[in-house]
Amino acid sequence: MTVIKVQNLTKIYKVPQKNPGIGQTLKSFFHRKYKETKAVDNISFKIEEGELVGFIGPNGAGKTTTLKVLSGLLYPTSGEISVLGFIPWQRKSNFQKQIVFVAGQKNQLWWDLPAYETFLLNKEIYEVSDKDFRQRIDYLSQILDIGDLLKTQVKKLSLGQRMKAELVAALIHQPKVLFLDEPTIGLDIIAQKNMHDFIKDYNQKFNATIILTSHYMDDVEKLCERVIIINSGKIIYDGKLSKIVTKFAKNKIISLDFTKEIDKENLKEYGTIINFDLSNAKIEVERNRVADVTGQLLKRLPINDLSIEEPPIEEIIRLIFAKNK
Repeated sequence: MTVIKVQNLTKIYKVPQKNPGIGQTLKSFFHRKYKETKAVDNISFKIEEGELVGFIGPNGAGKTTTLKVLSGLLYPTSGEISVLGFIPWQRKSNFQKQIVFVAGQKNQLWWDLPAYETFLLNKEIYEVSDKDFRQRIDYLSQILDIGDLLKTQVKKLSLGQRMKAELVAALIHQPKVLFLDEPTIGLDIIAQKNMHDFIKDYNQKFNATIILTSHYMDDVEKLCERVIIINSGKIIYDGKLSKIVTKFAKNKIISLDFTKEIDKENLKEYGTIINFDLSNAKIEVERNRVADVTGQLLKRLPINDLSIEEPPIEEIIRLIFAKNK
């Protein structure tokens, strides 16, 4: 079942313009000029029930704006959007009870009160029964490992602990659709892994549909089979993460370990040298030349070990963005 349908979505912001000076400030009250900024530019995509999709792009690409339109926080300038059969910006009660928007840089917890107080408030807002509330708090606090922190003042929690509590508060009503905007921002490696495990478990346990934005490619690689790449408001790729490498990476990396020191000049004819330290080296070679180059290296140089690697996904994404500026 298709849960999210986006057809020709465009969002334009009108940004007021003003020259410096008091006179110009007064003038702007009566004759204000605006500059139009197209944050999202005629994009279309569909997401099926239970999909966990990475929505990635550089700062200002249009990721957060798109999620805010899908969650009903913003009106689009044009386009047709449907989430769970609802038009998001109509903000109907039945729609709001089935979705959640979680931003890593925002919070809903009361700073001076225990997180549990916010949970109770959300219970009433979303009309969750006592039985369901207890079951969901037990499940969420157990899998996120914050059971002993529910009655601790929020201001005394670490960033990672607060992020977990924010998720509990956001998921009290067990939403079917999750919009996660940078959910691991500022977290350490252990906290990031815990967050990955939780998102994956929630997706599988409840067949939830999830869109995840992140600047950390590790988030996307660990969680998402499909990615939508957006740049300057336009979608430049929509498909499997695994196919990005074969579609956009024209080169492979050959790592070499030598039995004795060699001259760097001996490597230049085979490809672009990335690293070299006499007994180890990495060279970048065109994908269609890898087999031939590997054979020549093994025949001509004192090689102890050789491995062929794909370039890091972060580097491939960076190249995609650079080509689409």
